[in-house]
Amino acid sequence: MIKYEVRRGTGILTLNRPEKRNALHPDLVKAIKGQLIDSAADESIKILIITGEGKDFCAGADLAYLDKMKDYSSVENEKDSRDLAELFLQIYNFPKPVIAAVNGAAIAGGCGLASVCDFIVAHPDDSKFGYTEVKIGFLPAIVSIFLIRKIGEGNASQLLLSAGLINGKRGYEINLVNYLSYKVLDTAIEVSDQLLKNSAVSIAETKKMIRAISNMSIESAVEYCIGLNTISRSSQDFKEGLEKFLDK
Repeated sequence: MIKYEVRRGTGILTLNRPEKRNALHPDLVKAIKGQLIDSAADESIKILIITGEGKDFCAGADLAYLDKMKDYSSVENEKDSRDLAELFLQIYNFPKPVIAAVNGAAIAGGCGLASVCDFIVAHPDDSKFGYTEVKIGFLPAIVSIFLIRKIGEGNASQLLLSAGLINGKRGYEINLVNYLSYKVLDTAIEVSDQLLKNSAVSIAETKKMIRAISNMSIESAVEYCIGLNTISRSSQDFKEGLEKFLDK
């Protein structure tokens, strides 16, 4: 259900169910989680790109699976919700930068999948973002956590309550999308190549820092970052980087 390749230190994970619009399915979720574990452990991989095969990024939950879900018990529903939440957290806390190359529809859980990535590259017109859960009496619960952090309460409310779709250009205007491109995978690779020029250790620690201080008071965050600065200044990456900078 997925394809995976490596280009110059960048892993490219492609959702590979184009006939189902790359819709989320328990087996697909399991496959993505397994590849994330492997990519995190692979020291040759510095950046990860997630994209979709065909015309869509990920059109939400698989319709056949949704039909089965009608008859789920509370225990089964809790397990299914937990599996998806674990996937989102796994990407959100991934130790390396993650770029979503959104080539088409990213709907409901598919929009959540893009939202938990560090960067979103989207086609200005063909990409479609939206949370349609309230149309069918469902709650966009898990995905809302990450969306509100990314674009703020006001913009998130508009998307979550209206169940409407926006294109990449509008996504860029509300800070959901970081880069607009007519060739999203090519641009995602270009962004990755830029990131690869930076210290992998510093990038990993900075990503961890961003996640940590988001939940702290200003005072606690300052103390935490003083500690980080102190530690980072004795790292080999810092010493080598500073020497190169001063040599210039």
